[in-house]
Amino acid sequence: MITIGFFNNKGGVGKTSLVYHVAWMLAELGHRCIAADFDPQANLSSFFLDEERLEELWSAAPRQTVHGAIAPLFRGIGDIQDPFVEAIQPLFRGIGEIQDPFVEPVHERIGLLVGDLNLSGFEDDLSLSWAQCAVGQERAFRVTSALARTLAAAGKIFGAEFGLVDVGPNLGALNRAALLACDGVVVPLGADLFSLQGLRNMGPAIRAWRAAWADHKPKNPDPALLLPAGTIDPLGYIVTRHSVLAGRPARAFGRWIERIPDQYREFVLAHPAHTPLNPGSDPNRIAQLKDYRSLMPLAQEARKPMFHLRPADGAFGGHQQAVAECYTDFKQLTEEILLRTMIGVPPR
Repeated sequence: MITIGFFNNKGGVGKTSLVYHVAWMLAELGHRCIAADFDPQANLSSFFLDEERLEELWSAAPRQTVHGAIAPLFRGIGDIQDPFVEAIQPLFRGIGEIQDPFVEPVHERIGLLVGDLNLSGFEDDLSLSWAQCAVGQERAFRVTSALARTLAAAGKIFGAEFGLVDVGPNLGALNRAALLACDGVVVPLGADLFSLQGLRNMGPAIRAWRAAWADHKPKNPDPALLLPAGTIDPLGYIVTRHSVLAGRPARAFGRWIERIPDQYREFVLAHPAHTPLNPGSDPNRIAQLKDYRSLMPLAQEARKPMFHLRPADGAFGGHQQAVAECYTDFKQLTEEILLRTMIGVPPR
């Protein structure tokens, strides 16, 4: 399974919406995927599920969420609740087929690792374990890799080709552990100063995490423990939510968009450009999405992606043109991400 994280140190850039829509477009294109909600705010889970279902999952014992899968390890009474072991038990008891209690099937090709507000309680333990990995403590490696191993096991059971990881907008230990599960990372950016500052913060942090993990891994005392590669390769960036006038970004947004290529190359790739890069020809730009305005509220109400909205969902008249454009935009965006994950993206 190829795992892709969506991350920026700045919130409000449409990160969760991107994960949600890319998951649906992957399904539309015939691919199976796991959407992993590693953000304690659990916004991705609320995109997929209504409050009644979320309450059921959060009330179960153990909680049928990411938190439920890894809680035993953090309580010091064992390792993660292995989804594979849990999944095959009904089969061997003769009472059913293989099922994964920690993956919520929201579509025949989309499985959801449900988010949980209690995840934030693991932040301190993850922070301590990171330092203990440096001295080869076995439990520290189990704790640090818990999210990655849970996602890998869930993907194996679900038969997923891709894992999509949603995280919160911070540089804490929880996000570090979540991003270690990722082969690549996509950076959503708003056309504003705050997104650029988030870019400047996250680029050096990811490089530091990647280098430290490469140093930690050889110190793992248990060769049977399968650790994530932690490559976190930058796949590129997506400019989101800009207003469009006459087919071009409004001037207020355009001036920030012009600064993104050089900033991305310098702070994420650590390859400062000798000459300014043009946004329109920047090879690191995956896509530039406009603000679909009224489609998002309709999509959230209907609990479906914007490009699946129909007149029965309230998408009348001109909305249908916007729905068609949205479908084209997300299809091109998703195909470009697929291409970059398949062939790799050298620093540019």
